[in-house]
Amino acid sequence: MKPEELIKICKCGETSHVQFKRQFSTQKQIAEEMVAFANSKGGIIVFGVEDKTGTLVGMDYATIQNTSREVGNAANEQIRPTLYIQTEVVLIEEKAFLLVYVEEGKNKPYKDLNGHIWIKQGADKRRITENAEILSLFQESGSYYPDKMPVRNSTIRDLDNYKIDGYIYKLTGKALHEFGGNKERILRNLSILAEDNTPTMAGLLFFAHQPQVFYPSFVVKAVSFFGNDLSGSKYRNSKELTGTLAELYEKSMDFFKSNLFSVQNNQSFNSIGELEIPVDALEEALQNALIHRDYIRTAPIRILIFDNRVEIISPGALAGGMSVEMIEEGNTFQRNPLISKIGSNIMRYRGLGSGIIRILSKCPDVTFISEDYNFRVIFPRKQQIHAENGEVSQHQDADIYKSGEHFHEYILNNRKNDEANRVVGEVNKNLRNESPIIGEVNNSAWQEKLAIIRQIDKEKKLKINDKKLRILKLLYENPHITHSAISQTTQIPLRTVERIISGMRDKVITRQGSDKTGIWVFIV
Repeated sequence: MKPEELIKICKCGETSHVQFKRQFSTQKQIAEEMVAFANSKGGIIVFGVEDKTGTLVGMDYATIQNTSREVGNAANEQIRPTLYIQTEVVLIEEKAFLLVYVEEGKNKPYKDLNGHIWIKQGADKRRITENAEILSLFQESGSYYPDKMPVRNSTIRDLDNYKIDGYIYKLTGKALHEFGGNKERILRNLSILAEDNTPTMAGLLFFAHQPQVFYPSFVVKAVSFFGNDLSGSKYRNSKELTGTLAELYEKSMDFFKSNLFSVQNNQSFNSIGELEIPVDALEEALQNALIHRDYIRTAPIRILIFDNRVEIISPGALAGGMSVEMIEEGNTFQRNPLISKIGSNIMRYRGLGSGIIRILSKCPDVTFISEDYNFRVIFPRKQQIHAENGEVSQHQDADIYKSGEHFHEYILNNRKNDEANRVVGEVNKNLRNESPIIGEVNNSAWQEKLAIIRQIDKEKKLKINDKKLRILKLLYENPHITHSAISQTTQIPLRTVERIISGMRDKVITRQGSDKTGIWVFIV
């Protein structure tokens, strides 16, 4: 690491990936910190820095040698399984600092000698004891797959023979009875049954008469709200969808089609029209939620339709050390390999790991958020409801929208939208119309700046997409604008705005002055 990089890290303070220590404490305490990093996303322990202030204190030669030795002993003797680390010494103005790099572990869960399992919780750590969290760590290491596990109190009689016959015929072109063999043996070979002839989780989720008898929480809760607030008490439509995974997919798509607008897009007046959010993108996001959710967590998938956005929320953060940036680049991790395999033969799910790429190609404005316990896909809606007259119009065109159910109720309730929401909508409308990806930008100065940004993007591979360009344009036109104002104006979640600006800082933009009174300045 370069000295200037370490200085910047110390200025930013401790995070989920960075821990400061002025000096070595005990092997037990340092082992706990390394266990937490290994069970999470990895990180760096920087010795020689005050943990409360980030002050660069430094260490002498003898202290560095002793600390390095003690850290190595802690990794070898205080952690199970053994953890492998790397160290580095960085000099800043004749002050030496020891950096200990801990990668995300491949053999989770890691434990200290007391058998305690630690994970990162923000800048701190916490000890986990819940079985679900511990199983999730086993799952991430690839040593446990819940979809392959037998389901207690279930039998082969809980499976629908008609559904199984259809699946086998699709795989082989033959009906099950044509094989002339033992039915249980065939189903075991397909992992629909476990070795003891008990149905597996995947077998029940795809082929049971009523999967929710065994998994009451594995449903889809779908709600279409008035307004844009989850806490709102009024909704247009609300359903709890049940059935097999294939049936949940079909019912959820029906909910989308009956609660979103359809636009004619130059088709005849009597045509059905095209859904305001591309069907392909919704299908991919929905199938990803059903196939790749965390089935250790007993929670429903949620579909939330607001006036300005659609959210698909699946239980469980991204698995396998994946980040949002990594999945946007096409990287994948199969959390439920058996469900993925069966799903690729029953549903429209392709199982190639390219779903996120296809979503982005259809909807560049989509936002992905990986939280501690959920993964969210957020689609901005393209229609605009004008509070003063109840008219519906598209952002870029004057196309006529056809509604799903409850259209008149929708219009009447939205006549009472407050002026602030209307203004934000109009600002957002203008921003989308002037998006450098979608249309022309009238500001010639911004066009010149944009050309430079794109050239820097090619050289440094910053992956500047439409979403990032919208934020950069706002910073260019409003140097004093806050993160929350950007989020409100663009309808991009605040965490995503902060992450994007952090990634662009000191590469495209920089901050002059304090966080409260300073301004954003472009350095390109």
